[in-house]
Amino acid sequence: MLKTLLDIALRHLLGRRRQTLTTITGVAVSTMVLITTISLTRGLLDSFVETIVNVAPHITIKGEKTNSVPVDILTRQGSSAVVLVEDNIRKQEREEVLNYRQILELFASSLYRDEIRAVSPYVESQVMAVKGNRNEPVLLKGVDIQKEDLISGIGRKLQSGNLAAFEKTSNALLIGRTVARDMKLTLNDEVIIIPASGKSRQCKVAGIFFTGVNAVDNTIVGSLKLGQIIEGLPSNKVTGIALKIRDPFDNALLSEELQRVTGYRSLTWQDQNASVLSLFTRIGYIVFSLVAFVGVVSGFGVANILVTTVFEKSRDIAIMKSFGFSALQLVGMFVLEGFLVGLAGALAGGVLAVGSINIFAVIPVENSQGPLTKTGFSMSQNPLYFIYVIGVTVFISTVSAILPSAKAAKLEPIKVLRDSNL
Repeated sequence: MLKTLLDIALRHLLGRRRQTLTTITGVAVSTMVLITTISLTRGLLDSFVETIVNVAPHITIKGEKTNSVPVDILTRQGSSAVVLVEDNIRKQEREEVLNYRQILELFASSLYRDEIRAVSPYVESQVMAVKGNRNEPVLLKGVDIQKEDLISGIGRKLQSGNLAAFEKTSNALLIGRTVARDMKLTLNDEVIIIPASGKSRQCKVAGIFFTGVNAVDNTIVGSLKLGQIIEGLPSNKVTGIALKIRDPFDNALLSEELQRVTGYRSLTWQDQNASVLSLFTRIGYIVFSLVAFVGVVSGFGVANILVTTVFEKSRDIAIMKSFGFSALQLVGMFVLEGFLVGLAGALAGGVLAVGSINIFAVIPVENSQGPLTKTGFSMSQNPLYFIYVIGVTVFISTVSAILPSAKAAKLEPIKVLRDSNL
């Protein structure tokens, strides 16, 4: 019986080839667009996480103390308790990590040797970079370049210059590509660095790097000693410590422990990029909700062709019921037609989506994708997205066939045949 119903369903669909093809094409195009959109948004998120994990520190120890002592502590509570505070205006303390070498020794001890892979102390300072009549405010990061290379792999990100020249050159700088382009800087150019306080210093471009992370490529890197001089810090102080750990995705507990033992604020890469990750999450919800809406539109197309089929084939349906086909079998036949149309359109859309994803991925155009700059689009080819969209599309197309199939099941054979002979 199932083979008979399948044969009749195929005859109905092939009997109206133009309308069937139009409906399948609509379902295919909507499926392709949805899969491609999901692939783009999820690919951008995956690319961002991968790039951040490879370039940025997994945990950062900031120069913000967490064990500060309160100004006043109330020993008793009650409606009659009164506290008077006089001359409590204090100068805001600069964020700095004191005696950072002791903390580095702690991280290198057997307690954390298995968890922490690399550490790099740094000094950050807002400065003005000047070359001729061009000037730009930038963030200067003073680092121990060998330690920093273990964190960010900056040596592999150099488009010109090398780390050996950087280490040998006095007051050498590695310039982020965005800064280099804005200021028209090239290798061996002279740049004047003007700090917020203190005297300016003349530096030399020893390399230009490109990481793909816009925030990083908009900075300049100098030696740790240069950073301490510009920021006015003694040799035993830095503004932070960057860490690379064994598992960058399971770092919350370790970060909390390091904050407790050091007394300084500890932030994971997820904490520092929380706003971007939250934005990606919201975009993901919006995109996935679009799947349902577009699926409903596709369902209307399937329902339209089946309603027309019921109207035009009402005499054939009456004859089928006269030959003993039950109402449930007729419902199953039209639901099968909706399933076939949805499946054909969804599978065709999946094939088209593979092609569109590959095309977007190889487009040789450099573009800024949110916080990243990449050549081509970051596309994800996770098969789960294909299964999800195709499954939802087929399900909605099948469900949309219930209404016209119920109408077909209610037809009275005698009335239909009598009216058709008039």
